[in-house]
Amino acid sequence: MTRNVDADFLALPLAAISDAAISTGVGAGASHVDVRIERTRTGFLQLRDAKPETQSDDTNAGVGVRVIVNGAWGFASSPEISVDAAKKLALTAVAMAKTSKPLSTEEVSLAAEPVYSNKTWVSHYEIDPYSVSDAEKIERLASLSNKLLKSEGVNHASAHTMYVKEQKHYADSHGTSTTQQRVRMQTQIEAISVGAHGFESMRTLAQPAGFGWEWMRNDVWNWDAEIDELPTLLAEKVKAPSVEPGRYDLLIHPSNLWLTIHESIGHATELDRAIGYEANYAGTSFATVDKLNTLKYGSELMNVTGDRNTDHGLSTVGWDDEGVAAQQWDIVKDGVLVGYQLDRRISARVGRDRSNGCAFADSPAHVPIQRMPNVSLQPNPNGPNFDDLLASVDDGILIKGDNSWSIDMQRYNFQFTGQQFHRIKNGKIVGQLKDVAYQATTTDFWGSMKRVGGPSTYVLGGAFNCGKGQPGQIAAVSHGCPAAVFDKVNVLNTVAEAGK
Repeated sequence: MTRNVDADFLALPLAAISDAAISTGVGAGASHVDVRIERTRTGFLQLRDAKPETQSDDTNAGVGVRVIVNGAWGFASSPEISVDAAKKLALTAVAMAKTSKPLSTEEVSLAAEPVYSNKTWVSHYEIDPYSVSDAEKIERLASLSNKLLKSEGVNHASAHTMYVKEQKHYADSHGTSTTQQRVRMQTQIEAISVGAHGFESMRTLAQPAGFGWEWMRNDVWNWDAEIDELPTLLAEKVKAPSVEPGRYDLLIHPSNLWLTIHESIGHATELDRAIGYEANYAGTSFATVDKLNTLKYGSELMNVTGDRNTDHGLSTVGWDDEGVAAQQWDIVKDGVLVGYQLDRRISARVGRDRSNGCAFADSPAHVPIQRMPNVSLQPNPNGPNFDDLLASVDDGILIKGDNSWSIDMQRYNFQFTGQQFHRIKNGKIVGQLKDVAYQATTTDFWGSMKRVGGPSTYVLGGAFNCGKGQPGQIAAVSHGCPAAVFDKVNVLNTVAEAGK
């Protein structure tokens, strides 16, 4: 299917604006100028008991100009998208660089990147969510909510969907010029039970992804089948016993494991954290550069890649916000740390020839910073299917769905909870548990991974709201992974822990 950048965005004087900023910046003494003209539209719809509760439609648009002058950064932005505004921004950015130069602690330089002239890229989606009427969106969520409300034991139903269209034109003083459009969707539906037992809930496992409104069709994700199952799962959870703390084999479903990957691998292998440059927001990393190619991150079954080109990935692009083409690379190979996430400045600082394309800014008002690509645990090419993984567990717990988490400032000591906890005995599920959390250090946890599922168990998970930086920025990111079995992981009872 051929997809194109929206005509009204292309109708903006993109080339004239970027050319004006670049020529003005270079003329004022900048050795590097880059320009981003952006428009991001975010829609949100929430229903409570099948009735609309909240709806919003926001657009963030503008121009951001970044320069390097005498080895110092300068930046300026404006919501005004015009040639005159671009010229003023370039002059302001140059003045900012000159002002900040006496305070600079390093000589800023950028790793080289080939030039990409007048290139266009559009993400893989079929139905623009903004081409779908509000009435149709409400009807789809309401019909699924009503199915829940008709079920015994379901007192309330909550449903929300978020849909984003991001358009971005990038150009720099070295000749690169790219225009991109990305669409992404996130939908979540929750069944709630309130009674003498207190409050319990169970929600869908569908993950956010780079789809359009086709995501809400059953042939992409079987919403109706999952909604049919939720009331039974919720009823079992209400009656489920609290977990007995101890060590269990864990069969972790991708709908839970993606978040563990995000926190213990994704953030830990951002190179700006590893070298101590990024510390203010959620800390640094135990995976420091002196451990590259030697740190035993996990078992030999562990192979983790970074990429910005997976179909439907939330971090997938054609080029990043520094004009670097999308790539894939190894982060952990056969259990050993072998790579990091890089932008052009960090690449140059540590002597790398090229960035792997991890620069992103969440709005034209923010500077690009090093942000996470799609970081994914690769399946075992000849690995078992889910049923075989389950059959291999004699005494354990199956964990599905993400929930709360906690991890220390070095990305090393953590605990995670989930949505569903199923007790496994002799390779069979024998009922649900609740109040479960698993706790470990990063290397112990990944070192305990003893079985990795095959391609049939692989699911692309992720989130819209990964935070980083000061001022804070938000980025969407995906993490694919198969189901996997972990040996004798420490399991806590969350109620007992909270009472200590």
